[in-house]
Amino acid sequence: MKLSEIRNDKTYAHVVPLAVFMGLSFVFMTIAESGLEWKHDAAPWWRHWPEHWMYPIQTIICGGLLIFFWKHYDIKWDKRVWFGALMGVIGIAFWILPTHLFTELGFTEENKVEVGVWKHFGLAPRTEGFNPGDLDNPLAVWVTTIFRFLRAVVVVSLVEELFWRGFLMRFLVNMDGKYWKVPFGKPSWLTYGVVTACFVFIHMPVDYAGAVIFGSLMYFVAVKTKSLTACIVMHAVANLLMGIYALQFGKYGLW
Repeated sequence: MKLSEIRNDKTYAHVVPLAVFMGLSFVFMTIAESGLEWKHDAAPWWRHWPEHWMYPIQTIICGGLLIFFWKHYDIKWDKRVWFGALMGVIGIAFWILPTHLFTELGFTEENKVEVGVWKHFGLAPRTEGFNPGDLDNPLAVWVTTIFRFLRAVVVVSLVEELFWRGFLMRFLVNMDGKYWKVPFGKPSWLTYGVVTACFVFIHMPVDYAGAVIFGSLMYFVAVKTKSLTACIVMHAVANLLMGIYALQFGKYGLW
């Protein structure tokens, strides 16, 4: 298939960016676990914290794919995006609530075992993760932080919503090849169950409870507004607030 044919294919436009994003995540994780990552004081920064160069590469590649396929995306700004933004605030509040309660209730790394069964609902310290402050160079800190927000707020919001809500919700309603004729946001228990379950399972187990709530709210936004843009904005606002919260409270494991 020629490059022009790929670019003109609406299905590829909605599926490829997320597929590449997930593929790169798997490749980077495999490379890190194969011995590249070296948590030692003598390790150079690119081996001690490989996420600081992996995330920017992933952002650039997937951002380029989104630009490549941009003409296919039904992104229209209207008053419905404000409802999406509001639901993004509500959704992320549920997502970060468990780890916030972990701290507010006085749990620490040392006594986290006392959380008991609530750990399955996300009560965890969430302090280990992407921390731009690991780097000594101020310029490097700013660059990695900017790319991390671009990845979370722009790239992730677009690649996921274009696939989950833009493509998969339609495909599950009509799998005979005419799924692009299905109006956006058409309700179906099948689409709710499958899309929400897929959204949940691409996250870590500690995030499952939050992902169930967030995914359900996202489905509600899609069905109520009939706007893909509202869904993208909901996801973007949620990820923006999550990143700010992670940096402010040292909950780096959230993002």
